[in-house]
Amino acid sequence: PLPSVALPPELDRVLRDYERAWWGRDLEALAALFAPDGMALPNGAPPAPGPAAIRKAYGRGAGSPLALRAYAYASSGDLAYILGAFAQSSAQADLGKFVLVLRRGSGGRWLIAADMDNALPQPRDQP
Repeated sequence: PLPSVALPPELDRVLRDYERAWWGRDLEALAALFAPDGMALPNGAPPAPGPAAIRKAYGRGAGSPLALRAYAYASSGDLAYILGAFAQSSAQADLGKFVLVLRRGSGGRWLIAADMDNALPQPRDQP
């Protein structure tokens, strides 16, 4: 796996807020992390544009343990991205990867414009 990188606090906050909302199955808090025109692009599911679709799409999986880590990021003006991986805990191997595209909102807070994730192939059990 690629090594983790430290994010600036304002970008790291997005990942920590995402983890808390996911673990707590707080679909309103998850949707609030997105820009009003933001879109989730979950693995194996159709795009989910806007808050109502995001709540519905994430309602199927939220509540499970989630640990997010970044392995690359950049920002320029009011746009940023984070490339990273997810697992059920920071001690586990990565289960998948993600791309977050962020846009600074009117209050200066970073919001998710797009969230794309996909699962990594998992080793098969050996007989």
